[in-house]
Amino acid sequence: MADEQGCVSPLELFNCIAAQGERVKTLKAGQALKDEVDCAVKILQSLKMSYRAAVGEDYKADCPPGSLAPGGDSGPGTTEAEEDFVDPWTVQTSSAKGIDYDKLIVRFGSSKIDKELINRIEKATGQRPHRFLRRGIFFSHRDMNQVLDAYENKKPFYLYTGRGPSSEAMHVGHLIPFIFTKWLQDVFNVPLVIQMTDDEKYLWKDLTLDQAYGYAVENAKDIIACGFDINKTFIFSDLDYMGSSTGFYKNVVKIQKHVTFNQVKGIFGFTDSDSIGKISFPAIQAAPSFSNSFPHIFGDKTDIQCLIPCAIDQDPYFRMTRDVAPRIGYPKPALLHSTFFPALQGAQTKMSASDPNSSIFLIDTAKQIKTKVNKHAFSGGRDTIEEHRQFGGNCDVDVSFMYLTFFLEDDDKLEQIRKVPRSESQGHPQPALRCHASRELLVRHLLGPVPRPGGAGPQASGSEGFVQRVRVT
Repeated sequence: MADEQGCVSPLELFNCIAAQGERVKTLKAGQALKDEVDCAVKILQSLKMSYRAAVGEDYKADCPPGSLAPGGDSGPGTTEAEEDFVDPWTVQTSSAKGIDYDKLIVRFGSSKIDKELINRIEKATGQRPHRFLRRGIFFSHRDMNQVLDAYENKKPFYLYTGRGPSSEAMHVGHLIPFIFTKWLQDVFNVPLVIQMTDDEKYLWKDLTLDQAYGYAVENAKDIIACGFDINKTFIFSDLDYMGSSTGFYKNVVKIQKHVTFNQVKGIFGFTDSDSIGKISFPAIQAAPSFSNSFPHIFGDKTDIQCLIPCAIDQDPYFRMTRDVAPRIGYPKPALLHSTFFPALQGAQTKMSASDPNSSIFLIDTAKQIKTKVNKHAFSGGRDTIEEHRQFGGNCDVDVSFMYLTFFLEDDDKLEQIRKVPRSESQGHPQPALRCHASRELLVRHLLGPVPRPGGAGPQASGSEGFVQRVRVT
């Protein structure tokens, strides 16, 4: 059955309507019960009404909407709704302040993490909320209240997050979900599974299988450096684990059976020229959401809730998963969504490993980090020296200050930097001290607490042994 809430763009609605139309035809041809056919027809009519409201014209089977499919080659469109373009592969906006996350919540149909929910997390854990919660870096959720209900009633849940290993070294932006997941594991004292999607990167990138697996091993060392509980953490490579776990592969097949090609085209923008490996991959990323995918941890239990901390660009995978879950007898996974970690050049796009000048890698030396921040980090300065002297730098677009909101724990110190006075000392106009303070503090901070196996920061002690214990398998 098509999930109307999961069809959020005109193209997704178009493909959901096509899929639901096929379902109606199948039910009628198979002489299904009248109530079942009527229900399917009502859903089809509702989807068509939503399509008309979104596009301004009736659905026509041979006339797809003009809006871009996620993952298309043409880039973001020119309408207001498409100024912010977000899918699992591309994040782009025209605003120097970055993505409008309030609009994204509406577009994706998730819920805002409000003060009430943060207070409930604090009450349930007895711990001060993480800075990512306090500052709105994790800003959106699906069913987090349900997870807290389970926790308060002594029912188990587990965490699931992952990494697509596309390069030998991770950058600091990749750490955001892992830093937060580590905190969640600590305060809730729950198991964690970390999926290394080396198969995905083999399918999407120009990599050999050995390269993709090698990147998974190297990236696992960076992840281990975050300090996860080794007795409650399982890191696995898809290339290894799916072949050795019958429970995992059975769930992949169940998911594949319940998602049509039209649905994945609508959700992910796949085309007829994409490989069948890409088309089938979403089921592999969905499978860790179900506890019996890990029989060596949970046995054959199918009712253990899963909580997934991730960047919101990964949400399409889990909208699909949540649609499938009840149809194969499993609970829907809950999600916590983070904002994007901006590129050094500004928040119009996220930090990317494919552009070395936009990223600070975990293997960068102290000198490289300082050079990148001083040379490439957008300062938030005004158009002229006079305006800058009058108004100071703009923290809403100052990349160094943005980074400090992620990494600086002290709220008072962060606010002090935000409010630092302008200066005209030394007899000549001088940019606001805020910009200098942000950059200097950022460089010092990046050389300290950010995990950096093999780089300028602290290394993951015994990481090689841990990789073998968890088998990256």
